[in-house]
Amino acid sequence: MFTYFAYTLIVAGNILVLSSMWALGVTGTYLGDYFGILMDDVVTSFPFNVVAAPMYYGSTLSFLGTAILYGKPAGVMLTVEVLAVYILALRFEDPFTAEIYAKRERERRQAIKKH
Repeated sequence: MFTYFAYTLIVAGNILVLSSMWALGVTGTYLGDYFGILMDDVVTSFPFNVVAAPMYYGSTLSFLGTAILYGKPAGVMLTVEVLAVYILALRFEDPFTAEIYAKRERERRQAIKKH
């Protein structure tokens, strides 16, 4: 029973992580926006239409599934800790990323006004 549940979590987590990497491409996956390589538009397709941070939540599901599969309570506790850190990171990352794209839009509007 727990084995099937664990594998389900691992598969679901990997689907979220891998599909988000596919949707974002290499530069979107590896913090390209922090280095000025911005996506044309916000990605709203799967898995971003299911969960806002699919890499974080997908990896958390994979960690949890692995801990359950191997029957390791410490793994479950570490998964909770990792989730807490991800949630904390999102409190900083989401506004920062939003500001990067908002700045680009302001600059585009200014460029249009000049022409």
